[in-house]
Amino acid sequence: MPREQILLVALNAKYIHSNPAVYSLAACANAVSDNVSIAEFTINDRYEDVLRGILLRRPQVIGFSVYIWNVEFMKQLMEDIHHIAPSIRLMAGGPEASNDPQTYLEWCELVMLGEGERNIQTIAACVRDQAAIPLEKMEGVAYRDPELVIHAPGPACAADMDQIPFLYSDLEPFENRIIYYESSRGCPFRCSYCLSSIEKRVRFRSMDLVRSELQYFLDQRVKQVKFIDRTFNSSSKRSLEIWTYIKEHDNGVTNFHFEIGADLLTDEELSLLSTLRPGLVQLEIGIQSTHEPTMEAIHRTADNSRILSNVRQLRKPYNINLHTDLIAGLPREDYARFQKSFNDIYPLYADQLQLGFLKVLKGTEMYERRDEYGLVFSSRQPYEIFATKWISYEEIAALHRVCDAVELFYNSQMFCRSLMYLEQFFDSPFAMYESLAQYLDRHHLAGVGISVKKKYDILEAFGREHGAPETLGLWIHFDQMLHTHQSRRMTARETFPWPEGEKTYVFDYTKMHPVTGEAACTVQA
Repeated sequence: MPREQILLVALNAKYIHSNPAVYSLAACANAVSDNVSIAEFTINDRYEDVLRGILLRRPQVIGFSVYIWNVEFMKQLMEDIHHIAPSIRLMAGGPEASNDPQTYLEWCELVMLGEGERNIQTIAACVRDQAAIPLEKMEGVAYRDPELVIHAPGPACAADMDQIPFLYSDLEPFENRIIYYESSRGCPFRCSYCLSSIEKRVRFRSMDLVRSELQYFLDQRVKQVKFIDRTFNSSSKRSLEIWTYIKEHDNGVTNFHFEIGADLLTDEELSLLSTLRPGLVQLEIGIQSTHEPTMEAIHRTADNSRILSNVRQLRKPYNINLHTDLIAGLPREDYARFQKSFNDIYPLYADQLQLGFLKVLKGTEMYERRDEYGLVFSSRQPYEIFATKWISYEEIAALHRVCDAVELFYNSQMFCRSLMYLEQFFDSPFAMYESLAQYLDRHHLAGVGISVKKKYDILEAFGREHGAPETLGLWIHFDQMLHTHQSRRMTARETFPWPEGEKTYVFDYTKMHPVTGEAACTVQA
């Protein structure tokens, strides 16, 4: 087997994921040297298979793309390869390596800090010519000489967005995988917990390129394109152009995912979004907290009333899959105040309510202020919060159980009507999920794999325990009929003896709603 020159290694969390960073680096390097290749694995692969898969390709240089989900796996690979084949030159990059270069220089000769497209071209040319890499002349790298030397990224390190090659001219490596697309870099916000806040400006790919690349995805009938722009609608003019383009060129198949700031949406954007084909777009909205002192502490200038108003407006036509996010463990938010944040956003009835937990990442302001805020967090990835000055470990543990209950029932989207009916028997939505989490604990169901049918039974038993009448069973059965038909027939008819009178419904499983996942349902005359 011929020896490869430079091999870029990615370890993804799942098979359906890909690593756009290594594809971008390889594309840029191969534009000048054609000596860079890629090896992708997942963190679920056997360690021995990954190690063997790398070494049997006999690379001269290996570059590791290190992220929060693969850091321990990557460190082990670097250490073992360094001992097995010390002649192979090792490099590292990615957020984990960039913000802790000293650790990785135990095995690597250099660590890339920040973007690497320009530096990889220099490195690839030197490897091709068997020349020394001019580390002392490069921006955005760390190395030992013999002590630690850090050349922080400067203007020369930032790639021109239009000069980065399109990554998907060959779609074969991405079959049955999510396509990640980057039309901008940087973020206009300065959230203290986020590594994206380090980028002080937003750089855009030109609209001519973006339109042509989106059309390629549409022509190829790609299932999903996930924009990885940090706040997609930071420029209203630009987001309107892109949303208008995908509406006018909709192929009826491709779905586009965007992470947005809901308070930034203009009336014109809201109006346009309301007209999109159901399922064309999904929006991820990071609300994080509705507590103003918390938002001030993390440097979020969001307008909560506008966020809630805009998300309600987005929800009305039910044509967009909506994800809303909260983060537990943020500064100045205790257990009771987190409950209020939950209760503030729950009535938006987003399709997914993601309850995340603060991760204290090196390189962020949150990490620098860890002592001031009394942050207790894991020293291992994902560096998740255990306690703060405002919330105890026991309370964080309770929120994890609530998160599990939300994930099992709300985020499955299979209990929408049942859960809405159940709300009336509790003081608040949070109280309902807190009680549900406690019920799962008492019955030794927490953390246990539960079938869909069992979930319906659990929800009914839980509701009865809290005073819900037999009508709950009707709503649970109605939810069940909307999602799971009981025979091979693609339609079903069912009669429900509602308190206000009997009704017969026809459920058509050939017409599943692209946002709710529910069968079309009509009342039989």
